[in-house]
Amino acid sequence: MQITEDVLIRRARKGDRNAFETLVRSTARLVYAHLVLLVRHPQHAEDLTQETFLAAWKAIATLTENAGPAGFRSWLLTIARNATIDSARAQNSLKRKRPDGPLGTLDTMIDPAPSPHEQAEHSEQQEQLLALLESLPEDYRQPLMLRYLAGADHDVIRTQLGLTDGALRGLLHRGMALLRERMTHERA
Repeated sequence: MQITEDVLIRRARKGDRNAFETLVRSTARLVYAHLVLLVRHPQHAEDLTQETFLAAWKAIATLTENAGPAGFRSWLLTIARNATIDSARAQNSLKRKRPDGPLGTLDTMIDPAPSPHEQAEHSEQQEQLLALLESLPEDYRQPLMLRYLAGADHDVIRTQLGLTDGALRGLLHRGMALLRERMTHERA
């Protein structure tokens, strides 16, 4: 017997950890993909995804009683957005408190595997791709980010977005075509 998300949400609101963990598994890719678009850094998005679910667990009792799956997802994405804002504020605070002397630059002296030039080039390409993805209409952007940023399979995406198989395939195909077209115009 498969339990519906409505039942899982009600159970989680009452403190059922197993129900909440099931909800986390079903929504983690959506939250992660959303955060990658917001912060443009996969590792930071992973950290923020964990913070989002921790904050959600602490506040699950405040979720509207009849929120339903769409309301739950919207609530999670709001928490994710707030976690992103809080993280940015914390980073700005750390930058202001960092000493100005040579000790303040120790973190920049670590020799990373890729060269600074390679890192900058990769970062620039990733930034351009994310900007192009973000410029797509929402109908195309969500399936593409779930598929290619979060690595979700078709079944997960269909469930997350409430689409039929044919509709999903069409949105992915047209979205990729539009993304390729915009990439071609960017290079020209």
